[in-house]
Amino acid sequence: MSRLLRRDDGLPVPDRELVARSADGARIHVEVHGRDGAPVVVLSHGWTCSTRFWAAQVRDLAADHRVVVYDQRGHGRSPAVGREGYSTEALADDLEAVLAATLGPGERAVLAGHSMGGMTIMAAARRSGLRERAAAVLLCSTGSSRLAAESRVVPVRAGALRTAVTRAILRAKAPLGPVTPVSRRILKYATMGAGSAPDRVDACARIVHACPRGARAPWGHVLAELDLDARVRELHVPTAVIAGTADRMTPPVHARALAAALPDCLGLTELTGVGHMTPVEAPEAVTAKIRELVTGHLVAGRDAGTDGTAEKEEVA
Repeated sequence: MSRLLRRDDGLPVPDRELVARSADGARIHVEVHGRDGAPVVVLSHGWTCSTRFWAAQVRDLAADHRVVVYDQRGHGRSPAVGREGYSTEALADDLEAVLAATLGPGERAVLAGHSMGGMTIMAAARRSGLRERAAAVLLCSTGSSRLAAESRVVPVRAGALRTAVTRAILRAKAPLGPVTPVSRRILKYATMGAGSAPDRVDACARIVHACPRGARAPWGHVLAELDLDARVRELHVPTAVIAGTADRMTPPVHARALAAALPDCLGLTELTGVGHMTPVEAPEAVTAKIRELVTGHLVAGRDAGTDGTAEKEEVA
């Protein structure tokens, strides 16, 4: 695998890029890092992020794993879709398409999802594509419902006003504009712990500000009304949960509820002083948990001697 870094995003140059076609024809940009035959890890990013969000995990894990990262529809290099194309079912469709395009028959992977990426895995709980492909799951800084009601981003007392303002923020169509000192401070307050290193705050700000508002707003509508509680109870896969105690976006109450509702919960890890952006703020802890899941639940990276050539389009 090439260890060169992309000049624009800090991710290692992937060994392979492809386009997975979702159920409605949406094109999902996928990158594969690492060698064939290694244990497979699939990483699903959150709202307003991209493959760049997992840079620390890719750099570490790709040395001895095959790491699959993809851009959620409308994010990064995955094109936007029509208004009807944003839903939790679309998230599940896209994940199934990525798994089909990158795993061979009988091959399984450890799946990790941050924020909306975790919701993606929950949304797919009933899908055969997930049940057959997922050896274990890591849910990072995520929740299954009541996101607007429980969020502490708006600094007022919990209640109808705070919920309404939070919903309005999630649905906002206003452009974020360039990254500035003020926008960095706002993003840090809303999404990261007080002790977050400046370079990590800057990295998150650049990723979030790069998300087109044409995707940010419709996904915000989905999150504002999210209810995946029933799907959590159907996620019959060994699942670990990790969250930051200083998370304002999805406070630890969500992680605790997930841990209580999951049929096969492997435990909850709460990271003291860490905010919502756990894979960037505490990369070592998140990566270590992924490695633990691979060691405990993925005996071999490939269960069949295939080349993983499920339906896909190669990208030059």
